[in-house]
Amino acid sequence: MKVVNKIYVNGKFVVPQGEETMDLFNPTNNEVIGKVILGNEDDALSAIAAAKEAFPAFAASTVETRMDYLQKLHDAVMYRVSDLQKATIEEYGANVVRAHWSNHYAAQIFLEFKRLLETFEFERTVGESKVVLEPLGVTAILTAWNSNSGSIAVKLAAAIAAGCTTVIKPSEMSALQTQVLMECFHEAGLPAGIINVINGRGEILGPVLSTHKDIAKIAFTGSTQVGKIIARNAVDTMKRLTLELSGKCPYIILDDADLSSAVPMAVNACFNNNGQACISASRLLVPEKQLEQVKKLVLETVKGMKVGDPNDETTALGPLANEKQYQRVQHYIRGGLSSGAEMLIGGLGKPEGLEVGNFAKPTVFYNVSKDMEIAKDEIFGPVLSIIAYATEEEAIDIANDTDFGLLSYINSSDAGRASLVASKLKAGRVLINTLKHDPNAPFGGFKQSGLNREGGIYGLEAQLEPKAIIS
Repeated sequence: MKVVNKIYVNGKFVVPQGEETMDLFNPTNNEVIGKVILGNEDDALSAIAAAKEAFPAFAASTVETRMDYLQKLHDAVMYRVSDLQKATIEEYGANVVRAHWSNHYAAQIFLEFKRLLETFEFERTVGESKVVLEPLGVTAILTAWNSNSGSIAVKLAAAIAAGCTTVIKPSEMSALQTQVLMECFHEAGLPAGIINVINGRGEILGPVLSTHKDIAKIAFTGSTQVGKIIARNAVDTMKRLTLELSGKCPYIILDDADLSSAVPMAVNACFNNNGQACISASRLLVPEKQLEQVKKLVLETVKGMKVGDPNDETTALGPLANEKQYQRVQHYIRGGLSSGAEMLIGGLGKPEGLEVGNFAKPTVFYNVSKDMEIAKDEIFGPVLSIIAYATEEEAIDIANDTDFGLLSYINSSDAGRASLVASKLKAGRVLINTLKHDPNAPFGGFKQSGLNREGGIYGLEAQLEPKAIIS
């Protein structure tokens, strides 16, 4: 039994002032694997005070100093990356491939921001003025359970590069992963107060961090619903916001696509990370005349995906992160069945032989209309809706007919045509014939998928305030 009984404040591991204890479960078998003592409002205030005290000196640090800190953070995370991977699989149910990628990405992003600082100009001439980009202040980093280390690292790296101190509140359900990260941050040896980490419930710590006058910036990853609460809380003190929120992403297969490669890629885009991703391509848009062929290929692809123990390197889909998430997915599968959509594969309940953990059957619906619940809501699980379209223009209209606008995917054999379609999609990113991630490109969404961007130069500038000096 692992017990996470410390938080990290002002360069030290300290016992939380909060007294609530929460069990941590392995979603593969629902056994209790640990406990975490949760911080309270007083812990948040202590962390804010430490970050505020450390800010002036850190804001005045040289670029070279911050580059050195970023290198040390990379090295410390890489040294413990195997421990992070194990914790990610045990605590969250990510498969081996996902656990490997997400934690190596967490380490690598510190180097990406280090490289960015080599050429970034904090002073610029604009018109007849000198413009100085100054660090905002204390940044509160709040993250979700589905990508703990990577989501923390991309925000922390930008803050460190800019000269901002931080208070990090990860999901309390990721406490084992967070414990390893806290140890990495301590090992990196940055001055006390630059990085502070508190485990605790969002409903307890969130209001403190989103309203406190000494927090200048909030960088949040999570649901649109919670993002709106944070934005409302933050407005009285005019906090700067980067909100990376929900998605309902379309994958458009154009009629000239090579279906033998396009369909497996589309299925993987939906079921990656067990479907628990804001970038999940949960709406598959296909030409009407190719629907039957697409259905056949989707069925073959899903049948070939192993659901099971995430420690097994052949497993494609592990368990959902918790019982609540499993029940949410069951709700949407029932809704799909009752709405008139037809089920190609999957369904209610757990796969045979996997009744103990939070395993869901990868489920695919077809004859889905865009007004159905399964086509509109972010499900956050392995549920794919196939929507047929008659014309390219209709495909674009369906893709854009959503409250969200995080990612869109296109598959086509004609690069020029795909680029033209991409220009008409309302999304923060459009991926053409690929599932790759570019850490230097801006990440964030249109509409209710968020505000501002993280990653690369856009993420760095979101941590800075421009001051024009005119003489």
